[in-house]
Amino acid sequence: MPFNPEALDYEGVFPIRKRQIGESDVQNETWPSSTKSESVEDWPAPASGSAPASVLAVENPSVAKSLSFSAPTDHWLWRRGHGATFALLFIFSIVLYVRPYEFFPFLSGFTQMAFYTGVATLVVFAISQVGIEGNLTARPREINLALLIGLAALLSMPLAVSIGDAWKTFSEQLLKTLVIFIVFVNVVRTENRLKLLLLLVLAVSVYLSVNALNDYRLGTFATGALETHDLRIGGRIKGLFENSNDLALHLVTMIPIAVALALSKAGLFRKLVYLGIAAVMTGAVIVTFSRGGFLGLVAAAVILARRLGRKNKGMTTAAIVLAGIMFLALAPGAYSSRLGSIFNSAADLTGSSSQRTEVFKRSVWVALRYPITGVGIGNFYHKSPRNLVTHNAYTQVGAEMGIAAMVIYIMFQVHPIRRLRLIENQSYEKADQRRFYYLSIGLQASLVGFMVSSFFGAVAYQWYVYYLVGYAICLHRIYIMKTEAPGDAASELWLHPFAKKKKEAVANAQV
Repeated sequence: MPFNPEALDYEGVFPIRKRQIGESDVQNETWPSSTKSESVEDWPAPASGSAPASVLAVENPSVAKSLSFSAPTDHWLWRRGHGATFALLFIFSIVLYVRPYEFFPFLSGFTQMAFYTGVATLVVFAISQVGIEGNLTARPREINLALLIGLAALLSMPLAVSIGDAWKTFSEQLLKTLVIFIVFVNVVRTENRLKLLLLLVLAVSVYLSVNALNDYRLGTFATGALETHDLRIGGRIKGLFENSNDLALHLVTMIPIAVALALSKAGLFRKLVYLGIAAVMTGAVIVTFSRGGFLGLVAAAVILARRLGRKNKGMTTAAIVLAGIMFLALAPGAYSSRLGSIFNSAADLTGSSSQRTEVFKRSVWVALRYPITGVGIGNFYHKSPRNLVTHNAYTQVGAEMGIAAMVIYIMFQVHPIRRLRLIENQSYEKADQRRFYYLSIGLQASLVGFMVSSFFGAVAYQWYVYYLVGYAICLHRIYIMKTEAPGDAASELWLHPFAKKKKEAVANAQV
């Protein structure tokens, strides 16, 4: 695979196990391996024809002095480390998504299970990460952006309307999300780990979808629906999925992944299973009557169709139009009226459309009025009519943490799509990489679906997008490890904790 500078943005922070090597010992430097040790001169040259970093170091003593080495890319511990941390991360994800204390009475007293599991995950991760790589985290650009979001939240606190509310929102929502995101990116480094997490979230999504369809059939509405005259279902699992709009948003992000897994499977039965899962989730999105969910579903479907139908875009466009017509024809009778309120707020008998429009306008005004630090994370409701939240993830960040923070938040969602496009373009005509091709397209559609749906929900500090971005980063990392020859320049620079320094040294040596 050709050398790609865009991919090389991993770099360690706080390195503690770093040593310099000079001309005298470069040629004798050896690496431990899962099967043998080999000298740097035995590393294969990259297919692109450029010499590996080690050879350049031998030829250029000045380069050797600037290169820092830790663990090798072909060492089993580097590739498959963090086994205990992943086990804890998986348990944390189960607690986060399933909330077992709601299903089992004997666990009813363990409502803080996610907190303690998260703390244990963080402790084990920190010990393992320092031991394996000599730093606290790899630093792809998304982690840098996530850290900037956290910094913006901290900077918004001193001038917040209520410092107590700001600290509560930061410590109980955003901080936990960012910490687990960092753990996620470092720990999910094999295909099996990525598949396990995807299967977990798909299993939860199927459970939610089946119960949503059944609740709609039985007329079981969400708590408080009768009082607000908003007769809509809620998620069977509380927390992340209790609100019908949040449930729809989550399912919108899972449907493209199910479609991608269906296309990547060889057997007909497995294809039908995953396509059936996607169909059930689509039906659940419909019965939530979520307008944001509908728009996100349309956006995700367009991305899927355009990417998968890149050879015949005319037929793809026609298929999208036909699918939209069938979708509306088979939807419940009141669904079209609900969607009509997107453009005509007077058609919404519950008044939620006009209310959200009013709050959206206020959030834009607040963001412009306090452009530097906002009114403080978690503090917008002090400035909104009737103490309402923004119902828009972008203006939520802009109003509460400043316009710069909003730009960073958008970049955090957009940059992973660039990674996924890289995988899509390079694996397009390679039969042995089709699984990467389809999953990269599915994750692109999921991210776009989230970006559209989150325009109608205050979910900027919730887990949804951080897991999606984590999937994208990890898929890219796994793709590089699977497709690059061990020891070639591109893989060495991508995987090494001090990637940027090595990239610069190699580039200077080639010049």
